[in-house]
Amino acid sequence: MSTKPDPHADPWSHVTTLAAGLVHEIKNPLSTISLNLQLLLEDWQQGAHSPRERRTIKRLQTLHRETTRLTGLLEDFLRYARTPEIAPQPCDLNALVQELLDFIAPKATQLGIQVRTDLALGLPAIQADPKLLKQAILNLLVNAEEAMPKGGELILRTSADAAGVQMDVTDTGVGIPDHQLGKVFDLYFSTKEGGSGLGLCTTRRILERHGGSIAVESDVGKGTHFTVRLPLAPPATEGTP
Repeated sequence: MSTKPDPHADPWSHVTTLAAGLVHEIKNPLSTISLNLQLLLEDWQQGAHSPRERRTIKRLQTLHRETTRLTGLLEDFLRYARTPEIAPQPCDLNALVQELLDFIAPKATQLGIQVRTDLALGLPAIQADPKLLKQAILNLLVNAEEAMPKGGELILRTSADAAGVQMDVTDTGVGIPDHQLGKVFDLYFSTKEGGSGLGLCTTRRILERHGGSIAVESDVGKGTHFTVRLPLAPPATEGTP
């Protein structure tokens, strides 16, 4: 007996499941290779070395570094590929923002970044998954820090209107060129050398799952401004009329 496909099913869900399974199968042996390379390095690094041995050690270090990087990319992809399950509850956006600012404060201080906030008093609660929303916001804050390696200002503002709550994240960093600005939320696109290209893409995905949105503006040499919008009403769920 044949089974008809569900017309309401996500057409990408099967592909995503296959991709996640393939990544998992690759990640396991890659992790084993990385571990064995580390053990080889420890053996080779003991005692005096000839020029040939030093070249071998350098090659082993390169291989270990690249396998570690690839393992990290695969783990990032697995996190992105899994459709996030939303567990919404009433959330205080200001409290989440403050908690994350306390978390990044040591790194910001080290980089010479001054953090300024303008959090609206009496901000209405939103209906959101606090764990996922914190992940989305943290990606924006880390992105801002990385845009200011020589210091600058990180400014966070919250506000509300009849349609929902807004959060503005502004940095005074290097900025994003116009020809790259439209790609910053694309999967695997990154303006940073060695970046996974999953941070901002994941942030947008989480916000959209909450019924929200994100927009970006930037001036090269002046900084970047992200605008996040989140609705006051609970996000729509499947089966809701």
